[in-house]
Amino acid sequence: MTAFEVAHWRRSTFNIYRRVRAEVDPQSAHALWVNQRREMLLTHPASPVAEEDRDNSGIGRVAEYDPAYRFVVALDTDVPELRRDVQTGTDGVVPFERLGVVRLEGLGELDVWRLASYGGGIFVPFRDGTAGHTTYGAGRYLLDTIKGADLGGDAGAMVIDLNFAYNPSCAYDEAWACPLPGPGNRLGVDVPVGELYL
Repeated sequence: MTAFEVAHWRRSTFNIYRRVRAEVDPQSAHALWVNQRREMLLTHPASPVAEEDRDNSGIGRVAEYDPAYRFVVALDTDVPELRRDVQTGTDGVVPFERLGVVRLEGLGELDVWRLASYGGGIFVPFRDGTAGHTTYGAGRYLLDTIKGADLGGDAGAMVIDLNFAYNPSCAYDEAWACPLPGPGNRLGVDVPVGELYL
């Protein structure tokens, strides 16, 4: 794939999430996201899904929307500073600094990270009890604002909607380098929503 194809993938992703944030009804926003993401995975030249695998009916399969997994929560910044240097196969060491945590009632808490290098960005990966069973074993992503995955919020709260959890590119092709969830991004319960795994 070319640099222009990757740039187009990112522009398309930004556009999908812009439309998601503009949609008043979370369930309608989710349906839009599901359809557009699946279309990109199956047809875009920069898709992490190899062309020979794109006829698999499981690609882009997502669980039904459940409003119980949508949260609008404040970021608690009163936590110790923490830095993670994540070794990746293609990008070298990727540094992350913890901004704080979000507490999801009945599920636990997740660290919220800032990419501490060029471009910045907020990053929230997670792994839950479904990992390796119905979802990708290494975990999923929820927010990755440097790549456009941003559900919105304001200065006082963040939208954390686990229905929008998606597989990182390395779930489809191990040539991709994906930072995966560390200890502060593991939930000890099942999260049966979001993108599933083949």
